[in-house]
Amino acid sequence: MSEPLLVERTDAVVTLTLNRPESMNSLDVALKEALRDTLADLERDRTCRAVVLAGAGRAFCVGQDLREHVATLESGTIDPLHTVRAHYNPIASMLANMPKPVVAAVRGMAAGAGASLAFLADFRIGGPKTAFLMAFTNVGLAADTGASWSLPRLVGHAKAIELLMLAQPVKADEAQRLGLLTTLLDDDEQVLPAAQELAARLASGPTVAYGAIKRQLSVGDAGTLSEALAAEAQAQAICGATADHRQATAAFVAKQKPTFLGA
Repeated sequence: MSEPLLVERTDAVVTLTLNRPESMNSLDVALKEALRDTLADLERDRTCRAVVLAGAGRAFCVGQDLREHVATLESGTIDPLHTVRAHYNPIASMLANMPKPVVAAVRGMAAGAGASLAFLADFRIGGPKTAFLMAFTNVGLAADTGASWSLPRLVGHAKAIELLMLAQPVKADEAQRLGLLTTLLDDDEQVLPAAQELAARLASGPTVAYGAIKRQLSVGDAGTLSEALAAEAQAQAICGATADHRQATAAFVAKQKPTFLGA
């Protein structure tokens, strides 16, 4: 039996591949637990300086494994959506708060929680067959995996309501126009290599500063100016104490290219 999540390391880049291609990488308990636990490890792993999230086969991820979910509903459990708290919430939190860049290689369909995973990445690379579908209402559910937080930040409140309530697919060109894709390529086969190339570029950058920027924006998006200024002061104090800042500043003055060590 193949592993539900493939983990590949290339220098400081870790690629996580959802590996259930026979079900378009639908999320069963084994895959959700593997993704949750691996993200927790990478969050603490200072040798990892960028993460790529990808899907095996022809789809990125179509969300919850509904066959497994039907079995859960029919089991008579008093909490059939326990997976939201046990799996989806911690996965979403770790992706959003990962103190290093996350790049999603969105080849093919990203639906439901699969789309939500992509929206939590810092960058999303797609190709001609990339599509997003907020499929939750098709099965009588509201959004999860952070979509109620991430989607309005990408497309605005009104468009988020439209996408979530009407559950209509968004094809690649429209996804780029809306901001759901950072980059749209002409070739689906280049989606993963392009995502890994971007991740490698980010992995050679000031990792501490990247993490600080993510924390700043999480405050600035919803907070007051005063809260944003306080977050900026805290971030600059942290970044200012890094070897990367001191070395890069000296390199700039000397008209040299800096080398960032991520610390």
